[in-house]
Amino acid sequence: MLPNKSEALAKASKDLMLAEPFYGLFLIMLNKVWSSRVPTAGVSSNGINYQLDINEEFWNSLGPLQHRGLLKHELLHIAFFHVTDFNHLSDHDIANIAMDIEINQYIDPKYLPPGPQLPSSYPELKLEPKKGTLYYYEKLQQGKQKGNCPNLNAMLQAMQGMGQPGQGGKPVMVDLQGPGGTVDPTQAPDHSTWKDFKDMDEATQKLVKAQAEHVIKAVADQVVKSRGTVPGELAEILKRIEELEEPKFNWRAFLRRFAGGSNNVFTKKSRKKLNVRFEENPGLKIKPKRRILVAVDTSGSVSTNELVEFLSEITHIHRTGTEVTIIQCDSSISYIGKFDPKLDFEIHGRGGTSFHPVTDYYDENHNKYNCLIYLTDGEAPAPDKCRGPVLWVMSSQSRENPELEGFQIKLN
Repeated sequence: MLPNKSEALAKASKDLMLAEPFYGLFLIMLNKVWSSRVPTAGVSSNGINYQLDINEEFWNSLGPLQHRGLLKHELLHIAFFHVTDFNHLSDHDIANIAMDIEINQYIDPKYLPPGPQLPSSYPELKLEPKKGTLYYYEKLQQGKQKGNCPNLNAMLQAMQGMGQPGQGGKPVMVDLQGPGGTVDPTQAPDHSTWKDFKDMDEATQKLVKAQAEHVIKAVADQVVKSRGTVPGELAEILKRIEELEEPKFNWRAFLRRFAGGSNNVFTKKSRKKLNVRFEENPGLKIKPKRRILVAVDTSGSVSTNELVEFLSEITHIHRTGTEVTIIQCDSSISYIGKFDPKLDFEIHGRGGTSFHPVTDYYDENHNKYNCLIYLTDGEAPAPDKCRGPVLWVMSSQSRENPELEGFQIKLN
């Protein structure tokens, strides 16, 4: 008895986890849905996160090995940032082929479905291996302009709708003019679900990309801690992700003066420190830590670009060794929780604006925190003066609000 689709998906996920832990863990962190909106499988939007859409009929047509290859194929599209970084390429059909050629080279051929896009698919162009999407895009465009690549011409015809189902319900095969036989149009690259992201404004796309970077970095860290290895094809991507944008404010120096001493102390056993009472035991390393409440204005007047800016600054605040509690608020508080740069940062709210819910919460809990830092565009009436120190941080796109009580800075 053949396993059902969910069992087959679970098995393919487990096989991927055992063979390639990075991609297996990455897959676990994605929402997966069965969908008829895509003929094969594709990456779509789930808010500002990615999700994986899988066509049930197509899935059932594949074997267990090809299931694993299909999953890795879609994960590579995300990891290589194909969804957000290549929208500027004007010829979308050529771009879709180029991106598939790039990632299919990182999948063992035995796991690929029939008719994959590879450098060898277009022999007239003499494509070099593992050269990147832009290289393949330029070479394919040259082949299209010269018209000397029959396989490419046939594939482009299939992608433009010439391979629609015929009277018998089967796809019409597109004949090649040269060696190679025919092209099955059902194997043409289909990234139709990417329209979810193309319809987003540029700032929202940046937020989606930032989310993906957080997930990729977190997965890589987890794999390394488990003594696994990160795939070599992602080395340059991880290096770029780890090069976080410089902070727009000197948080370390400011917090030392503004937030004062710490109200939280952590102890950790360390062999590097001597134990004065028991020489054979490790010593105790005492590390003070500030605890700060960081409010994020998530009202509709704050643009997605400003939210990306806020997220970057929060990450730098956390890197000073500060314990950060996030409180999101528009006209009411929508979220309170500890900030963890390895986890997704989901935005709540997007309604009207009021500072009072946050300042009231801070007054009630001011003994728990060294200070309140409020990231905002400043577009709301000023609240009453708080019982503890407050720093108002205005986005680079906003103007200062002189009515706000407390210290105030504007990001450059």
